[in-house]
Amino acid sequence: MFRYLPFFICLTAATNLFATHYDGNIYTLSFDSENSLSITSSLKTCGDAPSWLTFDSSARTLFCSDHSGNATVNGSLTSYSVDQNGILVELGKTQDVGAAVHSTIYGSKHNRKYLAVTHYGGSALSTFSLPLSSDEKPLQVFRYQMPQPGPKPQQDAPHPHQVILDPTGGFILVPDLGADKVRVYAIDQHSGRLNACPDLNYTAGSGPRHGLFWRSKPSHLAEASMTMLYTVSELDGHFNAFSVSYLSSGCLAFQQIQSFVPYPGRQLPTGATPAELRMAGDSLYVSIRFDQGFPPNDSLVTLAQSPNGTVKLGQITSSYGTVPRTFAINKDGDLVAIGDQASSNVAIVMRDPQSGKLGGLVASLRLGELGQATNSSTGLSSIIWEE
Repeated sequence: MFRYLPFFICLTAATNLFATHYDGNIYTLSFDSENSLSITSSLKTCGDAPSWLTFDSSARTLFCSDHSGNATVNGSLTSYSVDQNGILVELGKTQDVGAAVHSTIYGSKHNRKYLAVTHYGGSALSTFSLPLSSDEKPLQVFRYQMPQPGPKPQQDAPHPHQVILDPTGGFILVPDLGADKVRVYAIDQHSGRLNACPDLNYTAGSGPRHGLFWRSKPSHLAEASMTMLYTVSELDGHFNAFSVSYLSSGCLAFQQIQSFVPYPGRQLPTGATPAELRMAGDSLYVSIRFDQGFPPNDSLVTLAQSPNGTVKLGQITSSYGTVPRTFAINKDGDLVAIGDQASSNVAIVMRDPQSGKLGGLVASLRLGELGQATNSSTGLSSIIWEE
């Protein structure tokens, strides 16, 4: 545990975070008013390789997906109650398609909730009705196939990597790194079932990995709000911006308005790849793995958004560890928790909510065994705030 005294964040009480490690542990972390980051508890009930956490703050329920398995061998999905101290108690556990990497909660009419899960190695998307019961069967499973492999070695099969919910709550998008497309689904507001819409196709070898939506606020200058989709592609290293239209057919249309490599000089170092994409205020943030921009550590790149939805390169800062697989911005917007996979540490850095600029390191904590840069199923796998 490290403490960096020059920086002080105004916290009325300790704040909890949750992290997963491919060694099988879910960790509850406490970050207090003295900028001390520590482990509160650990739990080994989310399969052999916990990969992703999603927290339902209203129900105080945490969902953990397991990276074990593949397209023919199942993994697991587990739910936990979370008390005010961040202590987890298992509620339900069921089999799911193998090799899960991401999940998102979505809703329908009558306040029903559902969970959508992407399975990278399982080449599938699964959905479940909530609350999750033990041994519950999926509501739907979409299994993907490709007529032939893509041009990159990582494109041997479809590899869905994330679930994205649009601002209206009516659509789910799934970036598929293997198939070079973002799959689009309309949510049936009565049943919670997903209906396929036309895909958003990418150039062969792009490998879209993660993305997010942004919607402008209507003003006296613009009668209607503007909706954008931003994505990062792991294999060709590009950031892409699309304007989004809602069609009378009940599906979406996309127009690409920007595409560039989000790195100084518009070129990534050999072997470097974008991983996570987040947004807060008018700033977007991309984690860059394997660039060693701050030797031996990797980087986070800040992008500044313009009113028309385009972005431009801002600052580049240290990830304070290696292979920043994921990171999370707290709701106040003044802290960023970075999950560095290979160095297996959680690094917390300051963020200026007004300018969007990232500041210095506040705390850092090693969790579990070090990961291997050459093995994506080792080390720290996810980090979220209890918010």
